[in-house]
Amino acid sequence: MIVPMDSPVQSPDDLAFGADGSMYIADLVPGRVWRRSPDGAYTLVSGDVTNPNGLTCVGDRLFVNEMKPDGRLMELFPDGGEPVVLTEGLALGNAMQLGPDGWLYYPHMITGQVWRIPPDGGAPEVVAEDVHQPVAVRFDQGGVLHVLSRGVEGIVTRIDLHGTGSRTLVSSGVVGLDNAAFDAENRMFVSSYASGGITELRPDGRTRELVPRGLDGPYGVTIDLGGTVYAADHYRLASPADTHEGVPINGSHGEGVTTHALLHFSHGIAADGGLLHVTSQYGTVQTYDPEHGTTRERAVGLRQPLGIAVGPDGSLVVAETGAGRIVALDDGDTLTVRAEGLDHPVDVAFDAAGRCYVSDDRLGTVLRIEADGSTVTVADGLGAPQGLVVLGDEIFTVETAHRRLRAISLTTGESRTDAEDLPVGPPPGVVPRTRPALFAGGMPGAPYPFAGLAAAPDDTLLLAANGEGTVLRLSPAGSGD
Repeated sequence: MIVPMDSPVQSPDDLAFGADGSMYIADLVPGRVWRRSPDGAYTLVSGDVTNPNGLTCVGDRLFVNEMKPDGRLMELFPDGGEPVVLTEGLALGNAMQLGPDGWLYYPHMITGQVWRIPPDGGAPEVVAEDVHQPVAVRFDQGGVLHVLSRGVEGIVTRIDLHGTGSRTLVSSGVVGLDNAAFDAENRMFVSSYASGGITELRPDGRTRELVPRGLDGPYGVTIDLGGTVYAADHYRLASPADTHEGVPINGSHGEGVTTHALLHFSHGIAADGGLLHVTSQYGTVQTYDPEHGTTRERAVGLRQPLGIAVGPDGSLVVAETGAGRIVALDDGDTLTVRAEGLDHPVDVAFDAAGRCYVSDDRLGTVLRIEADGSTVTVADGLGAPQGLVVLGDEIFTVETAHRRLRAISLTTGESRTDAEDLPVGPPPGVVPRTRPALFAGGMPGAPYPFAGLAAAPDDTLLLAANGEGTVLRLSPAGSGD
């Protein structure tokens, strides 16, 4: 590992190497650019870039652009000189590179364009329009421009800018392409923001996996009536490779993960017949129909909604974490407050009698919500409980601070530990640091980690193991397995 989790870097998004072997890192959400020297020392190059993303070196010169509306493209000076703004007005910049003509090439993600500008300044020019969802530009060894698409098909558009001007498209099938690099033999390697991994992409569209793709989180997890497991995985809805008691059933970790939809910023999820209800910490509740591929907006403007469950009356009950509320949405999307004045509610669950429970990971409690909105403490003294689910007369929660599964009797209040050393949160020994902002420069920043929990029809539990990027299937001690 080159940059460990306890380094000063919080959310690395791009990197480039200088002539002296230094590695420069775009630290997206806190708005920083770092230099890591060949001996491993970190130096802050700039803390005044908003959403730094595209990063490239030209000899010993360093350039960065901003992924935001009206973003800037700048030259930075690792020795401490003042940044120089080459141009402004970028419609979400991203991965850029020096072209064979000596100009810097970069995408405008929103407008579907590729632009260029001289490194020493001047008027920027459009070089390509109507490019499919451009997210990165890269030149191969022959000088042909490759523009990666962030869409579900994994399209790469090849443009022979300095030759015939022809365009060809290839679909890689890698959902959510993010960046690419060419080696000395002109082999192309691509990454995915939606599922990670490194894949070789051949000119005819064939692929060869080098680093397996997996899950970004995951966050919430659910299972539908047909037995399909769905994970809300920040950028998408995915079905993970199955595991049992921490051991993957379908091969190595991440193998077999299926992307069902690019549904950006998906965090809480609940199955309901043939539908999936999804929350985003950036304020929305949506209903996704997997059969028809359609999405219905249910609520906007909420303050960090997270856990979601379907109530006995069919309403969608949501833990509005940032507002300290439990809210419900009826079929007509009318919002009703079920409880308020809570500290940090993160998940909700119902028992067979229709009673509502909520986990609060700051107070370390599981609460029952009464009909009048008051609360009754079911359990306290827990270590940051998050995912919550009821099985029979017991309620289960994931204590993320202690990395264990707790079972609490709803009749006696007695509790037990059913599983320990669960891969949730940072690894043991890694000291938690200041959390990056939820929003950055008017754009989504870093979401709050969430270890979701769901009950399967066979009375096993599904855990969003966000510490390793898997979904685990656990057998409660009282299940008889």
